[in-house]
Amino acid sequence: MRGLLVRVGIDSTDGNWNAPVRQTSGEFAYVTITETKQLRPGFVRRFDEFVPAVARFGQELPAALLGQPTHLDPDFDNLTYGDQGQRARSISRLHSGDVLAFFAGLRPVENPAGSLVYALIGLYVIEAIAPARSVPRNLWHENAHTRREPGATDIVVRARPGVSGRLKRCIPIGEYRERAYRVRRELLAEWGDVDVKDGYIQRSARLPEFKDASRFYQWIIRQKPELVAASNSES
Repeated sequence: MRGLLVRVGIDSTDGNWNAPVRQTSGEFAYVTITETKQLRPGFVRRFDEFVPAVARFGQELPAALLGQPTHLDPDFDNLTYGDQGQRARSISRLHSGDVLAFFAGLRPVENPAGSLVYALIGLYVIEAIAPARSVPRNLWHENAHTRREPGATDIVVRARPGVSGRLKRCIPIGEYRERAYRVRRELLAEWGDVDVKDGYIQRSARLPEFKDASRFYQWIIRQKPELVAASNSES
């Protein structure tokens, strides 16, 4: 088994905002990044659909995002994830049964001025990986990379139902040390480490790979995560 850590979700470098998390319960709002490319007619997804999820935390989306298109990826409703370029090449080396562990930098509602909460928010056990250009028209709506005209390097991952999805409650994994956000040292030990120096997860075009993905997967199963095939819950 192989696996990668994949950072997703809106943040200060894309949207200038972090989605909220309630540290006491692990509940969080899943909000995706801005869409920078032209979308196919009739396939646009907008930030407005995240308004109810954010409102449950007593917050509002920044006004600048309302009405704007969003790059809804991963699409937990359809259990897909798309990528391009170097990241897509890394993912394309994986196979059916390998894992993608999604994490995000979230803003705690209990202490908005404090450190971000770097936490796992989703898990995919891969079913298949395909070039985005090979996806048939009737499935274009299922991923951000087919809602627009995909490039030559774009891929779409499909995850196995039942063992994949968004975490109903996030699992914090990060801490701020040595001037950056990194995976906590005790977790690096439990997982068998990742292939980036000192667990660095703040920002990188290169996806960290688990040195022992089976060990990581056994660890996350022990956390008894509740996985849902939905980008945000209704309640």
